[in-house]
Order: sequence, then C-alpha cells, then structure tokens
Amino acid sequence: MRTLRLPALLAGTAVAASLLSGCGSGDDSTITVDVGYQSKTINTVTAGTLLRDRGTFEAKLDALGKDRGVKYKVEWKDFASGPPLTAQMLAGQVDIGSMGDAPILVNGSKTRDHADVRTELVAITGYNLRGSLNQVVVPADSPATTLADLRGKVISTSIGSAAHGMLAAGLSDAGMSPSDVKLLGQDPPVGAAALTGGQAAALAQFVPWPQALVYEGKAKLLYDGGSAGIATMHAVVANQRFDQQHPEVIAAFLQAQRETTDYLNANPLAAAQRVAQLTGLPAEVVYLYNGPNGLVHFDPTIKAPLVDALGKLLPFLKGLGAVGDLDLGQFVDDRYVRELYGAGYAARSADTSPPSKLTGIDPVCGGAVEDPATASEAWFTDSDTTSPARTPACLLRHIAQSGDRVRVAYVPDAATGLRLFAADAIWVDDPAAPVDRRFQPFAVRPDADHYVTAHPGSTVLDYRAALAAR
Repeated sequence: MRTLRLPALLAGTAVAASLLSGCGSGDDSTITVDVGYQSKTINTVTAGTLLRDRGTFEAKLDALGKDRGVKYKVEWKDFASGPPLTAQMLAGQVDIGSMGDAPILVNGSKTRDHADVRTELVAITGYNLRGSLNQVVVPADSPATTLADLRGKVISTSIGSAAHGMLAAGLSDAGMSPSDVKLLGQDPPVGAAALTGGQAAALAQFVPWPQALVYEGKAKLLYDGGSAGIATMHAVVANQRFDQQHPEVIAAFLQAQRETTDYLNANPLAAAQRVAQLTGLPAEVVYLYNGPNGLVHFDPTIKAPLVDALGKLLPFLKGLGAVGDLDLGQFVDDRYVRELYGAGYAARSADTSPPSKLTGIDPVCGGAVEDPATASEAWFTDSDTTSPARTPACLLRHIAQSGDRVRVAYVPDAATGLRLFAADAIWVDDPAAPVDRRFQPFAVRPDADHYVTAHPGSTVLDYRAALAAR
C-alpha cells in the first residue's frame, strides 16, 4: 500500500509503437477473438459474465463459421478493472473489451496514434445518469457524516478513475481539494481490505464495491456520486483494425449483447442469482444494481447524455496527465448498434427511463405499484419472487407482518430516488404525513436531518425502530 503523488491510471501501458497485431489470429481456417471483461463489475455483465455464461456469442459465431467455411474461437480474459484491460488492448492482446468511462477515455487516447490497436466505442453496457455508480463509504462505526469530516484522512480510490473524479468533485463542493486528504491509489478489492483493516478512513469506488461493504455491515454510505450530477457508464470498445477485418464478429458480439441485455431486463432476479453464482458476489448486492428500478440501466444504445458525460470527464483526466486529446466524434461509433435496432434506434437511444420497472399490486396497502420515486421491494427467504410495495412505509408494514422471513428489502431514497438497502437506510418518522408515506428513507444523514428541519415533529430513527413504529 502506498500514497500516490502522481497519476497512475495505466500501469504498464508504455508498450507504445512496437504494438502487436496478433489478436484475431490463428491458422488459415481459424479466427481467434480475444474478449476482455471484468467478471465482478456488475455494470458490464451483459458484455462479459452473463454473456459468456449464456454462450450466445459463440453460438452466433458457430453459425457464421458454417456459412463462411471458417472456425471462430473465443478467448475470454478476465480483469479486475479497466486499466489492465486497456493495457492489454494497447499490447494488441484484446480485440473487444468492456470497461468504465475513465479507462475508456484513456483507451481511446492512448491508442489514437497506433493504427494496429486504435479503438472505437461501439456500445454501452450499463449506465446511471446521476452518477450514482460511484460512491464514498466509511467504516460502519465511523463518526464521519460528510466529506468535510475526512479532512486529513486517508481515502482509498483508483487514481484516474471515474470514482476518483467523483471524489474530487465532491471535495470541491465541500470547500476542499484533493490535497486536503491523503489519497491511496488502490484496486477496488485492495481498497476494500484497507477500509475494513483500518488503513483507510474511506473508500471511493465504483460498482459494486461500496454497496457490497454496506450489505456486509462493514461500511456505511457517506457520499453518493449522483450529488455531482455527472452520468457514469461502462461501454464496449473494439479494436478498429479487427473491426475492419472482421465486421461480422463485432456485429455478432453486439447481437449477443442485446439478447443478454433483453434477458436481464426481463428476468432481473434470475439474472442476479446467476451472476452471483458465477462471481461469488451476494445475489442481494447484484440485484440492488440490476433489479427493476435498479442503480444500473442496461441498454446498448449510445445516448447523447452519456457522450456529453465523457466530454465532461475528459478535462479532469487531461489535468491528471492520464490522457491527451481525443475527438469523441471520431472515437464514438454507433454504426453497429444503429443497425442492430434499425428504425427504432433513435427512440431507443433517446429513452433514459428504467428499462426494467418495478410494478405489481401492493399486498398490504393495496393499489398498483407505479411511482419509481416510492416503489419498494422485499425479497423473502421462502420465495423465488419478490414482493412490491407502493411506498417505503407500506414495505415496512409488509415486513413487520411477515415476521423474520425477509431476506433483503429495497427502498428509494426520499431525496434522490437512489435505490437502497432498507436495513441500511436512515429513516425519518413524519407523523404529519399520510399513513402510507409516514416513514421516509434516506441514504445519508445530512439529507435526513434536512427533512427533519423542514418538517417539525419528524424524528430520525434506524431501521429496527422504524419497523417497530410502523
């Protein structure tokens, strides 16, 4: 563990001019496709973990091979994060990869001057328009309630990542700068261990690490990246020369990604359970992100707000010295996804509503579950399905009536709509509110305190107290 004083987003990317062009190679009748992915990054499962598991890409290539008289071979390469994946694309060892927004920009910038490995962004995997996939957490027993409380403290983050950018923006809003804290440049799992082991006072990271620690009872949310209001996403990048040589492979990959995306959005609970089995992540954490009204919107289409967000992130990375100039108009290429969706592409790419919505009938309060700002959900231990609730207050009543059968429950933050674990929310009891809206959940203490100040007679309480008072 070391304190970084200089940007280190891309260790090992000084492979520059003598780059290899061995990807997609093989004998005369075999075309090898090297696919890089991040198995534990939930935001990329539709282009990685789940796509690989379903075998859809291989099936499409097998069909293509029979028509063309060749054989396609897929080599899957798993990475812990985007920077080492980018390093392998720079070395000519990966043809198609999925990664987060900051590594994507580094990827595009670093490969611009090398025709063999120049890349292009061809599809989105998942995104959050508020930026809530990046968060800062502190130990569960930490006295800190705002970023200002971290002045002079050690914060672990991935230097140059979107999470690092989120932290810098949050510190600025708090009247601080990165120099007011001590940054540790660490990969997510190393940072998580540093937080729980007492070497770091906070962890600023991307999906799913902050909420996995919250679910395990080892951390609490201090700051949500959505407060900065800059969208964050993961996407698919492809080697441009490989694309030119084998456009049928890129098309097949994105067809498989679309089918995987459609499956996940139609079957979020089953998909979460399968990803959990494959990765070792708790299914309850995976479902927080990919469930209906989840933190991640899975959609391959390239949306204007996401490209705009890349444009806002680029100056931050340039300031770190991590990237050079990058023309997003040339780097972002929606030809394949545009063809994939045909006449419906414009409408689909303009739509930023949840592709998987929480609906149903509230079994306790009655009525249809419709409003995403209040729609809540419980997953009981003896059920293969989940139960919806119109509001968090209705959810509390349902859980209280069920005894101890609840496995996990989800509620939207009353201030932002951020999907939370009900058991880890900060609850406010407002006796003056309608009965089905009496209990309001919040992600962070300052928002709960603000509500109490604005609603005299309200009080802050924890989850167990809220259940008892419901």
